[in-house]
Amino acid sequence: MPTPRPGEAKLPHLFQPGRFGRFEIKNRIKYGACCVSNYNTRDGFITEREIARMKVIARTGCGIITNQGAYPDPLGEGKAYFRQVAIFDDKFLPQFERIAADIKANGAMAIQQILHAGRYGGIDLGYCIQPSDVPQTLPHFRPPKIMTKAEIADCVRQHADAARRAVRAGFDGTEVTSFMGYLLANFNSRFTNQRGDEYGGSVANRGRFMRELIDGIKQATPDNPLVVRLNGAELMDRWGGNTEDECFELMQQAVDTGVDMISVTVGWQEAPESSIGRDIEPGHWNYLSERAKKLFPNTLITFGNRLPDPRMADGCVRDGVFDYWEVCRPLLADPDLVHKAAEDRLDEVRRCIGSLNCLSRLFRDLPYTCTMNPALGHEVEPEYQVTPAAVKKKVMVIGAGPAGMECAITASKRGHDVTVFDKAPRIGGNLHAYAVHDLARPDDLLSVVQHYETMARKLGIAVRLNTEVHAKFMRSVLHEYDVCVVAAGAGIDRSRFAHVEGAAKMLDALDVAHGRVKPKGPRIVVIGGGKIGLTLAESLRKRDGATVTVVEADKRIAGDVKPSFKWRHAAWVEELGIECITSVTLVRVADDGVTVREAKGGERFVAADSVILTAAAQPAHALLHEFEWMVDELHGAGDALIPRGLEQAIQEGFRLGVRL
Repeated sequence: MPTPRPGEAKLPHLFQPGRFGRFEIKNRIKYGACCVSNYNTRDGFITEREIARMKVIARTGCGIITNQGAYPDPLGEGKAYFRQVAIFDDKFLPQFERIAADIKANGAMAIQQILHAGRYGGIDLGYCIQPSDVPQTLPHFRPPKIMTKAEIADCVRQHADAARRAVRAGFDGTEVTSFMGYLLANFNSRFTNQRGDEYGGSVANRGRFMRELIDGIKQATPDNPLVVRLNGAELMDRWGGNTEDECFELMQQAVDTGVDMISVTVGWQEAPESSIGRDIEPGHWNYLSERAKKLFPNTLITFGNRLPDPRMADGCVRDGVFDYWEVCRPLLADPDLVHKAAEDRLDEVRRCIGSLNCLSRLFRDLPYTCTMNPALGHEVEPEYQVTPAAVKKKVMVIGAGPAGMECAITASKRGHDVTVFDKAPRIGGNLHAYAVHDLARPDDLLSVVQHYETMARKLGIAVRLNTEVHAKFMRSVLHEYDVCVVAAGAGIDRSRFAHVEGAAKMLDALDVAHGRVKPKGPRIVVIGGGKIGLTLAESLRKRDGATVTVVEADKRIAGDVKPSFKWRHAAWVEELGIECITSVTLVRVADDGVTVREAKGGERFVAADSVILTAAAQPAHALLHEFEWMVDELHGAGDALIPRGLEQAIQEGFRLGVRL
């Protein structure tokens, strides 16, 4: 037996061996399929881009690795995403064989997920199939076609054939999923299954399709384990979905039919509640897994919804909450998470912050990417690899926010001598300021800052805080640096409102966010309904008890917020009673409030004791112009170029760092 690594000794339950069917598993960590990547071809073939991504996943150190969901039917009724992989024919197997072999070569058990999307499928067909004619609640999905009994039987056969095919390709087992409201969930749920025959009505009848599916796959692959992903909670009460008790009745049916492992999941795409976003406290859903483990002690339970911390997972295995920690997005954010945990380097982990950039892109039929991992999806490209620099350079980075620190860390890993300058007293830039006002999970956003602080210290990056870099300063260090990276973020451009009467009375959003200025009085107007304005408005309302009104020029608020989080801001605004006035132009700012002009020309007065300007972001172009003739290489990154978001700042900083 090899000597445990220091982190393994601290997390003994997570790193203890296990069994799954006839297979020995090296630890209690299962990589979840993470839906699909959209890296593949429109006709279902796996690409080299996907092969390269899975090579990284195969090396994560997980004991079980699940390949992404493949649709099993030749018509494509089960196909949910434009570039989803297919497994309905032997012609697809060569690439599956490569993935299975690579997973097993790295000491993990290989599982292939079969994903028939049902209500969310038929993306190339213009219709979807489901148990009953239940209209879509989301307009981008296709109108439903009711499955006949013959089609149900065909679907079961197609799943069994797909499982048999996966095992032939070298996978050790298979998985079917109801997660997010796919076909299995459609039959199980009262919401979408309103049939009057033996496949609908009672919980027992609604579970018939699942039981036939399990039985069909077990008969097709009797020597290979089967995982079923089942909802512990649908979160579909608004639409008349299953109760939690009904969800667990369905799990009992799966156990009785002989399933080898249950992956407990939460939520549908249509659910009006969050299940995995950063507004959910880590560990919030653990009670569902714990209930499953108590009800089904002889069936393996795997779980990982909003559970990014290996230490918490170790405690869950110890306490019998689940048998295997199922990890997906945390390993997209940091593929070295398991190794860092084993080596007692958890302080270096790039935490999944639950921003759901992955799902936002996937639901727009784009390949998924990760806010925290700029290399995700680019593993096949040499340009995204951190390699030793051909020439060692002295690099100065202006700005210790995400773009600057990402560039500094990446450049330092390549061997450059890096110094970071920032006029603030701490690392983090504007991210730190907005994080402390975030109503979702400030700790998630602040973990990004903590990661940068840790890596700067461990890599020996010099960080000069309380130091403003301007033309005079640059002249004082002339020719000391080979490269200058301007990553100074964005400020508030007051000049865009210079024509507004009384504009000087408005407070700068950054001054408020950083705590340099405190708004006066109980009534506050925020000019700008983007993510900065909403974050401040929500914080001032909930934490300070202020009466807040948001004034926005566009028709809707949250225009620059990720699609997967727009609803969250809308819900907070409603819950907190924040009035949002849209399609208006600011006319006047006075001591007692603001006057706005409505689209039809009328004017409206809004009382206020303080007015905060958030709507005019100003990039650091002036620094780029000032430094143009002062340094050999001059670059910009992040909001200093174009004010956008955290994802763009991190990705641009990284991409610049790998090529300096």
